[in-house]
Amino acid sequence: MKTTVRIRALLIATSLSLFAGCVGEMGSGDLLIEEREAGEFDRVVVSGGEGERLVQVVRVPWEEARRELPYLPPADGTEVFEADASTPVPPKTSLYAPSDRVQRRNRTATRFRAYGFAAISVGIVALILLVISIIGNGYNAFRQTYITIPVELTEARLDPAGNRDPAEMARVTTFGYAPLLAQALQQHLQGQGISMEGVTPRDLMAMISQEAPAQVRALVLANPEIVGQTVTMEMLAGGRIDGYFKGRVTLETAERDSNVSPAQLLLADRMVEAGMIETRFNWAFITGPDASDQRPEAAGLGIAILGSFYMMIVVLVLALPIGVAASIYLEEFAPQNRFTDAIEVNISNLAAVPSIVFGILGLAIFINFAGLPQSAPIVGGLVLTLMTLPTIIIATRASLRAVPPSIRDAALGLGASKMQSVFHHVLPLAAPGILTGTIIGLAQALGETAPLLLIGMVAFVREFPGAPPEGFFDPTSALPVQVYNWTQRSDPAFVERASGATIVLLVFLLFMNAMAVILRRRFERRW
Repeated sequence: MKTTVRIRALLIATSLSLFAGCVGEMGSGDLLIEEREAGEFDRVVVSGGEGERLVQVVRVPWEEARRELPYLPPADGTEVFEADASTPVPPKTSLYAPSDRVQRRNRTATRFRAYGFAAISVGIVALILLVISIIGNGYNAFRQTYITIPVELTEARLDPAGNRDPAEMARVTTFGYAPLLAQALQQHLQGQGISMEGVTPRDLMAMISQEAPAQVRALVLANPEIVGQTVTMEMLAGGRIDGYFKGRVTLETAERDSNVSPAQLLLADRMVEAGMIETRFNWAFITGPDASDQRPEAAGLGIAILGSFYMMIVVLVLALPIGVAASIYLEEFAPQNRFTDAIEVNISNLAAVPSIVFGILGLAIFINFAGLPQSAPIVGGLVLTLMTLPTIIIATRASLRAVPPSIRDAALGLGASKMQSVFHHVLPLAAPGILTGTIIGLAQALGETAPLLLIGMVAFVREFPGAPPEGFFDPTSALPVQVYNWTQRSDPAFVERASGATIVLLVFLLFMNAMAVILRRRFERRW
């Protein structure tokens, strides 16, 4: 059976680059015919596998090329000829139509992009939920409820001798001030015409924070001349009353709570209408010290923030110069031998050691052996320095390695010594990466809890540490340890305080990481 086939000529390769690309796409046994001169063609045969292919190019006349490819057209562009039905006819292909293999590869790439997008989306959603949870539970810690009442400081109770001697007046404890506040609150409510139905004098005193008597006592001892006068005092409301205005306590839960009654909450509403109770921003949460388990409304982060600041100073002063010096020596001056290889392996291993191991080391060396005081910023700073050093060394070495060798060669070629080339040229160019690694290491140290627990910083500390350098040896706390302490207490108000402290810690971490990014972009150079 005969069939008529019309074939149009296709110029397969018109330049050497296209010709090389065609050969690169050919597999074993493929054959390519390309016209070189009038009536003569190049026959290209590819043999071998993917790893090693042999390409042969032979110049053949048109007649021989026609015998190998019966459908090869002449130079005029078209030809009509007859051939058997068994004559192979190449399928129609286009450079714009991808093959099945390319389509499979494209589908694989699309699936991979979809998997990556899904993973990033899950991570972002989890992060958003975490931030919403922390802010939702902790933002009320930055708000506090206050009760304002006039208090008569009777001389008979506070200064029986009448000589206004603070030493003698200090004998009156906070238990002596509590009845004054309860009486003042009751008299003020009666004067305002506010009903106290269902509320006993003891319940009235429970509406005021246990911190209030200590607050009035400190005011009297600092100003003895106010004894005998009536002073308007702004005092903290009790934890349950404060929680009522923050939505943590309701009338339904008050019926099951032994620390507050619905009558107290209703009285608090009437006091709000009379202008006696106000809820506003709580600066004392940031600047005040910690409080006991019975006074969650008075607990603050002041000591913890100051203790973390002191520890970061110790870490920065010790870890930065030691880490940078060690990195410069290992990267620029140390010989390549087994000893330096062992040091590099140990540095990499130390970066993966759990932080609690450094706490055990600090307890054994700095406290038990060296005799340094427990819960002191100097001990916490030394422990965190040991933990941060591997991070700074690894980041610094990477920054030094990123400086092109041509910088060193140019400096040496101009007569500079090895020391001069490193400190005058290489180190300034590596400074952005070094600063970034240092700040990230400090941020990591700021959030560590386990090593600080082992050196005694979990203790309850009420007094602020002194100014440096004495303050480095005074007992203090730290932000992550304060969060841990508050989560261990039973009052729900401390959970709110712990979430607020977490927000403060995250703000510090975000600030430090943002500063690292800004410094890197500000001083980074591209080659």
